[in-house]
Amino acid sequence: MAQVQRMSRLMVKTLRDDPADAETLNHKLLVRAGYVRRTAAGIWSWLPLGKKVLENITRVVREEMDAIGGQEVLLPALLPKESYDASGRYEEYGDLLFRLKDRKGADYLLGPTHEEIFTQIVKDQCSSYKDLPVILYQIQTKYRDEARPRAGVLRGREFQMKDSYSFDTTDEGLAESYALHREAYIRIFERLGLDHRIVSAVSGAMGGSASEEFLAPAPAGEDTFVDCPGCEYAANTEAVTFTAVAADASSHGPVEELDTPDTPTIETLAAHLGVPASATLKNLLVKVDGEITAVGVPGNREVDLGKLAEHLSPAAVELVTAEDFASRPDLVRGYVGPQGLEKVRYIADPRVAPGTAWVTGANKPDTHARNVVCGRDFEVDEYLDVVVVEEGDPCPKCGTGLNIDRAIEIGHIFQLGRKFADAFQLDVLGQNGKPVRVTMGSYGIGVSRAVAALAEQTADDKGLCWPREIAPADVHVVAAGKALQTELALQVADELSAAGLRVLVDERAGVSPGVKFTDAELIGVPKIVVAGRRASEGVVELKDRRTGEREELTVAEAVARLSA
Repeated sequence: MAQVQRMSRLMVKTLRDDPADAETLNHKLLVRAGYVRRTAAGIWSWLPLGKKVLENITRVVREEMDAIGGQEVLLPALLPKESYDASGRYEEYGDLLFRLKDRKGADYLLGPTHEEIFTQIVKDQCSSYKDLPVILYQIQTKYRDEARPRAGVLRGREFQMKDSYSFDTTDEGLAESYALHREAYIRIFERLGLDHRIVSAVSGAMGGSASEEFLAPAPAGEDTFVDCPGCEYAANTEAVTFTAVAADASSHGPVEELDTPDTPTIETLAAHLGVPASATLKNLLVKVDGEITAVGVPGNREVDLGKLAEHLSPAAVELVTAEDFASRPDLVRGYVGPQGLEKVRYIADPRVAPGTAWVTGANKPDTHARNVVCGRDFEVDEYLDVVVVEEGDPCPKCGTGLNIDRAIEIGHIFQLGRKFADAFQLDVLGQNGKPVRVTMGSYGIGVSRAVAALAEQTADDKGLCWPREIAPADVHVVAAGKALQTELALQVADELSAAGLRVLVDERAGVSPGVKFTDAELIGVPKIVVAGRRASEGVVELKDRRTGEREELTVAEAVARLSA
């Protein structure tokens, strides 16, 4: 027999109005429906209803991870600095890390993710190829000091995450472990009822080769991704690449300097010369680990600083300052061109292809240059696709114009390779008796983010609307208010419970029927049973929370229908 939870004894306080600081749908509804409460910026308390939803998602994740042979562990959140020094990530994480000292002055951190510790455990426990492959996972609280925690539980400084790690002796074994996780993730998100897309991604600070994100399309999402209507291509915008074709430089005349006063921006330059912005070359100056670097893109495009940072990770990327210009008089603000630059690394978008000619800065005040040809007048040190992707940009696979959508990242899988195994010298004895360096995969699911993503995708204008798999109850029974109606509601709740269903029953005295009905829709259990006007006949109303469909049934019929 499943448990019957009475609303009169449940710690839940619903709100009629949205929280003043709430911007996203999940933030508004999870607070209003009594699932979570804010403790501090980016730190949330999960109340009884919210904890049930969180645990249901955890159960689904655990079942599917166990099904692929994963073994669950639980590692500490408080971690020694030395482990992250060994991988280099103590510094790479920068301000994202929560750092602290114990009473003896030793350095610790709160774990943002656990590659280092898992690697050390396998090094301690596995010594032979016979011990591998192995998949270890945990479902645990992670900590990241987000600069701007927002959107409720969607971007917190403390959050629930499932992270798993595969350990293999061969690249082929890693590919198999990766495929196992990919299929498990598809099953998990299908069971959770999450509309999701699998997109190509960049590995960033994680390193490794293959990397894919699982995204839940939603207006509140902080990720943008592209999908092609002409083929199967989909990717995070940071992973979209463009391949340009070299042009014939012989058709361009010599470099010509132009007097262009008061034109420090692309807009003013294009207007002054009467040329399209796409004919100009924009040169953005940044510092990469303190080294001044120029980034060249067509003037009609913007540099995606996030994309640039991902490409250059783990190096720190920041914009140059007025002080930087003051220390380099050869760099003229607003009039920088790639020709003749000294001691400046030059990165260009692939659209700045060899043989293409541009109008760009002449490295002199109030002066630009025409017919500046790539490969003839300046060289590119490195090509990186760093422009902000725009709607209609050509698909890298088929050339069709791309669509752009927003989404919430709910999962990410990496083929890490040997980055962490090298850092900790993780070797096992191979079949030939010689040491073999282990190769790893890393796979994460945002458990608490999945709650927010489901709220965003399934809620309507009345409130939350959970899929049954993760709802806090299967059925919400509402007693309209009279004694006979309350008696029937409790009878129905007991019979549904005896049939194995999880039941929430609203038998609160002194609460109007209107408030109870509003609360039932706000809380979002998928089926609602109302003991109302025909209670004396033993008839209840069954309502589908998602579709709004209603029908009147006898108690026996309702129990049979719901337990089928």
